[in-house]
Parts: sequence; C-alpha cells; structure tokens
Amino acid sequence: MKIQNKNKSLLLLLTTALLLLGSCKKYYFDTGVHDPKYSGSTLAYMKDKKPFFDSTLTVINLAGMNDVLDKENVTFFAPPSGSVFKSIKRLNQYLKNNGKDTVSQLSQIKPEVWKNTLSQYIFKGANLLKDYPQRDTLAYIAYPGQNYTSYAGRIMNVGAVFNDAGGVKYAGYRQLYLAFIPDLSNPQVALQNNPVATSDIQTNNGVIHVLTKIKHNLGFNTDTFIDQVVASGILPPTP
Repeated sequence: MKIQNKNKSLLLLLTTALLLLGSCKKYYFDTGVHDPKYSGSTLAYMKDKKPFFDSTLTVINLAGMNDVLDKENVTFFAPPSGSVFKSIKRLNQYLKNNGKDTVSQLSQIKPEVWKNTLSQYIFKGANLLKDYPQRDTLAYIAYPGQNYTSYAGRIMNVGAVFNDAGGVKYAGYRQLYLAFIPDLSNPQVALQNNPVATSDIQTNNGVIHVLTKIKHNLGFNTDTFIDQVVASGILPPTP
C-alpha cells in the first residue's frame, strides 16, 4: 500500500511539472530561454542580449540600419556574433594567403558591404513560424517553402520543416529555415539551408528568428562576401 501511495505521489508531481511547463510560454533552443513577446523594439531586444549579438550590433550600426530594426515593421532572421566571427576568420585567411593585411576591426569593411549583407536577413512585415509554408529538403517539389524578397531585393527561400515523431511523418516539431539561393536562374538547385535556433520572438516593431550560431556564416556564401569586401576596398584600422 505504501508503494502504491508513493507511486501515486510521484505521478502527481510529474503531472504537475508537465502542466507548469506547458503553461510557460517560452522557447528554448541553443540561444537560451525566451519569452515570446518583448516590450521593446527588435534593436532593443538585441541590445538586451548583447553578449550573444555583440558583433551583430556593430555590423548593424556600421551598415546604418539601426532605424530599420528600431522603427520599421520587419522580420529579422538574426545572425549571432559567432556567424560574424566565422566570416571574418575566413576573410582573414584569404587575405593572409594572398599577402594582404588582415582585418582587425569590423569598421575596416565598408558600410555598403555590411548593408548589402545584412539586408538579406531582413524582410518587410512581421511573420511568425506559422505564417510560412512547409519545406522538405528531401521532397522539395512537393514542399518547397516559399520565395520572399529581402530588404536588399534578393530572393530568399523560407519554410518550416515538419519533423517526424513516433514514426509518424511530419508529426513532430516544426523548425524554420532561411535558405540562400546561389543561382536565381535555378532556384531549386544547391540551396544553402540555415536553421533557426529560436523563432517567434515578437517585438514592438516585428519578429526575430535567431539563426543557429553553429551552422551559419554571415553572408551565407562566404566566398561572395570575401569578393565584395575585397572589391570595395578595405579601410585602414583606426587608432
């Protein structure tokens, strides 16, 4: 009888814990726990999470796009600072291999390069995960997601991947993907898929979907980013 009572108590505790977790409207991925709604602008949210977005905020400022993320109604697929670091690392490897001085400050890269790069992550209007169509990288013709025009005017693909659960296809959790299309004349070929780590952060002026810091380099195609930096010219470091 005591064992039965103990089992009942344990079951009650587990049930209570599940109910509490279910009622707590927060998301957790590799960027931490987040409330789905934030009382402030998209830019203000990122400043609140500055250690995670430190370099990204510098890029936003250098690109002259503070007002876009502070005042305009936009959806931002936010690259974390780790993505910026990886692209700069690749850039410096290229420069070093070609006998050129490396970049020690983000301000050495010209504002127009930062603006063009960053604008690929921004879309007018506020869209949540539920607003995007299904995407299946193994059945792309049936579930292609949808192409959207970014703030820079480049066509990007966005879609929600429906994962499997318990052996049931598409019954699991949904994860948002932002895809870079290398060849716009062949938009279904060799897409670079970038998973979202945390989705649906709703700010006063839009929505933030945070890209994973592990699988993404700022600029999507790092070789193209390097070409743009070199073609524009690299500024000397400031004292």
